[in-house]
Amino acid sequence: MRSLRTRPPSTAQGTLPRRLLPLQIGAGLQGFMLWVPVEKLFQTQIGFDAASIGLMAAAYAAVVPLFEVPTGILADRWSRTGMLIIASTAAAASALVGGLSHNVVTYIGAAMILGVYFATNSGTVDSVVYDTVVEETGGSDLYEKWIGRVRVVESAAFAGSALVGGLVAGWMTPRITYMLTIPFALAAVVALTRFREPQLHRAAEPVALRRHVATTIGAMTRIRTVRRMLLVAALTALLSQAVFEFGPLWLVDLDAPAAAYGPYWALLVATLGLGGYLAGRLDLDRAPTAAAFALALVAAPILLATSHVLPLVALGQTVLALLLAIIGIHAGRLLHDAVPSGIRAGVSSGAGTFSWLLFLPFSLVFGGLARGHGVHWAGWVLVGVTAVLALLMLVVAARGRRTVADPDVEDATRLSTVAAPPVGLACRELVTVVSDYLDGVLPAQWRTRVEQHLGGCDGCSAYIEQIRAALDVLAQLDVESRTSAPSGGPRTG
Repeated sequence: MRSLRTRPPSTAQGTLPRRLLPLQIGAGLQGFMLWVPVEKLFQTQIGFDAASIGLMAAAYAAVVPLFEVPTGILADRWSRTGMLIIASTAAAASALVGGLSHNVVTYIGAAMILGVYFATNSGTVDSVVYDTVVEETGGSDLYEKWIGRVRVVESAAFAGSALVGGLVAGWMTPRITYMLTIPFALAAVVALTRFREPQLHRAAEPVALRRHVATTIGAMTRIRTVRRMLLVAALTALLSQAVFEFGPLWLVDLDAPAAAYGPYWALLVATLGLGGYLAGRLDLDRAPTAAAFALALVAAPILLATSHVLPLVALGQTVLALLLAIIGIHAGRLLHDAVPSGIRAGVSSGAGTFSWLLFLPFSLVFGGLARGHGVHWAGWVLVGVTAVLALLMLVVAARGRRTVADPDVEDATRLSTVAAPPVGLACRELVTVVSDYLDGVLPAQWRTRVEQHLGGCDGCSAYIEQIRAALDVLAQLDVESRTSAPSGGPRTG
């Protein structure tokens, strides 16, 4: 069983940065979209009005949740790197169609292609990073650090492209920014082809599509830990989107000068990179840290709902966006911890779909209150949702992240030898004792709990089958190498 580990931690610390470098470069190039800061200006030039902009947003919003889970499942069954390459190709196609647009209908088509890009990207990058970290180090402890670095690169690319795009549009025309975005998207394709994809999700022969879909949906709906982390991830994404979508309404309400919008937006964008940097340095598994985050998470939107001082409002939004960036990365790790690799991208994409489904009623309630009573009254909706998220964070921290020692240490440190099995075995706990279970050395009480869990969890059953199939392949390869080795000669394998 220990042969499934690819390399010892000391070696992995040197190889992990090199292995993830092409992915980081690809993610940065994907995020370099020069047209974003001048999109609304370009839209007005080709005939958009408020109604047609709303129609475009509705079309885009329909595409993303429709494609997220199916493309996540395809990434699990086929290739996650392949899906990222498709995403980059879609980004290039969207920029091309958008740049060639001279009317509303064509541009809406470009927006829908962009929705395919976001749907295909959703849940795939973090799944790739997670599996690479696990392959290289044998555990997920470094996931937050490395996905945080990817987020820093993405944030820097987004901020840099916004600055350069504005300058290019001023020197030339907004249409040119779309065309100049295409080479960056295509360069991302080249970078991603240099990335060595992790193979954890290919540990077994592919199961039938119907069963794979059923397993993915079952994990999201039937496993309590997964449901809880999906809700945390979805609420975090919803609130982050709300800050970026509705945050500028406070500046409008407070009659902020035009010069304030640039620094304000720069602060919000910077929180994405800073959150990625801090995520690997803060331990939200510790109850005191989680409690401090929960308190700040509720306090920030209260400031938005009560303050009419522009600097305080900007500070509240910046703090809230930063907290959400950190929590989103932490929630992603816990979600990945709870599911096997074979369904990881599909489940992770499900969090994005769930957030879109929640955002629709949220935006209707928020918009109705803002229109009828002002944006400060609507801010109390943010307070309510952040309070729910804060409570969930405390619940997750109180339950703790149950882990065991590295598989290469003494057997006496394993969970199954130092503790009685819980009455309801969680998916994460099953993963920690799977080696002993398959080796036939798991104590009787633990084996009973594992088998009870497997009887009601398709996700873990599929995970066990993946491991068994991988061991069978390794055993067959070992037999073939022995039978084909020259007799009497030295063994080199």
